[in-house]
Amino acid sequence: MNLRKLMLLIGALVVAVTTALMARSMLGADPAASPVPRMPVAAPAQPVGPEVLVATRPLAVGTILSADSIRYQPWPQELIGNAYFLRGKGVDTAKLIGAVVRTEITAGQPLTQGALVQPGDRGFLAAALGPGMRAVSVPVSTNTGVAGFVFPGDRIDLVLTQDVSGEGPPLKVSETIIRNLRVLATDQRTDKPAKDEEGRTAARTFSTITVEATPKIAEKIAVAQTMGTLSLSLRSLADNSSELERAIAAGEVELPDGADAKAEKQMMLAVAALPQDRDTTFTVGADVSRFQRGSVPTRPGSAPPGPMGGYRPPVEAAASSGVRVARGSVVSEAVAASPSRGVPPSIPLSRSN
Repeated sequence: MNLRKLMLLIGALVVAVTTALMARSMLGADPAASPVPRMPVAAPAQPVGPEVLVATRPLAVGTILSADSIRYQPWPQELIGNAYFLRGKGVDTAKLIGAVVRTEITAGQPLTQGALVQPGDRGFLAAALGPGMRAVSVPVSTNTGVAGFVFPGDRIDLVLTQDVSGEGPPLKVSETIIRNLRVLATDQRTDKPAKDEEGRTAARTFSTITVEATPKIAEKIAVAQTMGTLSLSLRSLADNSSELERAIAAGEVELPDGADAKAEKQMMLAVAALPQDRDTTFTVGADVSRFQRGSVPTRPGSAPPGPMGGYRPPVEAAASSGVRVARGSVVSEAVAASPSRGVPPSIPLSRSN
């Protein structure tokens, strides 16, 4: 082997060893140990200014405030108004629960003292009414008022009990004329009574309740007060779902395809806010006791009872009466046979010469 080949072999070995050492140093290096430039993270801006009471969702006129509809939020000091509710400024949010919104408030907008009406304040009842609704009072007693266990905000049914007079014993009947009425006030109290130390709400008797109704239903309640005795039937809080199913079956509410739980809840609340005067139920005396009547008694001076329980069809009554026929100047009378027996009427006629 000559000198030239030996030098080339040594040079190749040196290059190979150098390359291997460089590759080993690159593969064995710790990535975490290598310095990585990082961007400086800015500290979150601290809220400046006091916290004011804002609406968590849009509040329409007549909305009753609940605990989930308001919250405190930082607000710039230069935008603070004198009518805002500030945290720690002597305002107890618990006392605002149950107040009624008098002007429309958007989500995130601060609440003002002039936008709310507290229970017992002047104008509270008018502000609590929904659009197009009326307030009507109903006299009750201890027996007809659920013994005082009805409070403002509850839902009730209105039951009318009356006697239908006629020949013989009257017909005693009780009918649920209006369903799902919202109680606005009991006597002159528009808020629920305070609870005692044990957390119980004391029942208090009252002589008048004020309910929310449509103008037509208000007229029906006024007439019902002159017909008999009105009683209250307290509704369960779980009746909202059944009312929604009934309204969907009756076509009053159309549930869109693929409606989510939120949309269904909104429809349920809309249905629960409306009183109903259709699909009423009734009970007569015969349903309670076998010694009571089960049909409407005949009125004095009316026709005798027919096959339909005191009611004679007009066709049958007319068929059994005399018929007067006029031909020219001659008038004759004839008796027509009853069509209900399948006999064609035979009316003899007199001809004039």
